[in-house]
Amino acid sequence: MNDAVPGFVPRMLVAPDIGLFRADERVFMAMLDGWRAQMLARGLTTETIKQRCQLLERFQRFTGEFPWQWGPADIDDFLGDLRSGEKPISLKTLRSYSNAVAMFCSFLTHPGYGWGEFCERTFGDIPSQICFEWNMPRHTTEDAVPAKKRSFTKAELQRLFDHLDDLVDQEYAAGSKRWLPLFRDSVAFKVCYAYGLRRREMTMLDLEDFGPNPHLSDYGRFGAVQIRFAKGTAGSGPRRRTVLTVPEFDWVVDQLKTWTTGGMRQQFPTAERSSALWPSERGTRMSLGSFGDAFAAARDAVGLPQELGLHCLRHSYVTHLIEAGYDAAFVQTQVGHSYASTTGLYTSVSSDFKQKTVQQMIARRIANLEDPDA
Repeated sequence: MNDAVPGFVPRMLVAPDIGLFRADERVFMAMLDGWRAQMLARGLTTETIKQRCQLLERFQRFTGEFPWQWGPADIDDFLGDLRSGEKPISLKTLRSYSNAVAMFCSFLTHPGYGWGEFCERTFGDIPSQICFEWNMPRHTTEDAVPAKKRSFTKAELQRLFDHLDDLVDQEYAAGSKRWLPLFRDSVAFKVCYAYGLRRREMTMLDLEDFGPNPHLSDYGRFGAVQIRFAKGTAGSGPRRRTVLTVPEFDWVVDQLKTWTTGGMRQQFPTAERSSALWPSERGTRMSLGSFGDAFAAARDAVGLPQELGLHCLRHSYVTHLIEAGYDAAFVQTQVGHSYASTTGLYTSVSSDFKQKTVQQMIARRIANLEDPDA
């Protein structure tokens, strides 16, 4: 039966004695309830569902009308208003808003749910799709990374990590207890870079997330790391992936051994209460904001540009692997990008690398001209 489909017109609205008081409001709320059921059936997270439904309620209040009365001009006015205020929303947010409205309209107009037939019988009009390619924000990868966001150069990373190591040495020599949290932050930032992690992925690491790579036994239990809180697709929740330790970053193995088995982590009083890789002084796990503040302080101390945030370590990982000659498909898998174009956006190879590549191509072409049968 159709009414077994999640989101189908509820029985209470199709009864013969429909005589609804404030029918338009009640029908709209029933539509949202049906959409919630459909999104739950698709496996979307409750937070995503809540945000989308709140947006549709906001859109309805803005228009003062209901879905069977909406037209393309309504979404144009709504999005235009959001972009022209004192604090215009970002293009990414604008796109997510228009996508939510488009999905709601697609739900209502699908014949399997019966809303079109119901609205025509009840209100003499039917819902329609109001979001089209020509009135929705463009969805290209060119705007995915702000222009100022880039990779660290290897010299910049050396300055940054040397500064962190020097701070640890200075505080330890002075007998200050601050050396331990400074050492934790230093190792955390190096792990973030050595595995190309997002900020939250790094923050949520546990001791058990590391494991051996049977093909590279030299790395011991740090041959790979399971990322349990990777970024998922819209509304799907976190995904998982495995990131292998690569030879270019094998120095991180000693860092992790020192931190986990050298008695450093265990010195935090909260370390015994959880398996979090990065315990804090007062809680079982460091917060993303605290890591961000610590990184910004180190960056500013060595005079690096402020646009180089913690996430730029991930950009650096991608860039430096590409420069080292790794296949782009392997790098894409390591960082968990769904599309190769996204990995390309993260890549900002150095001038030296580009010049070296050009010289190699010239030498190869000259060799082919001199020996065409080669």
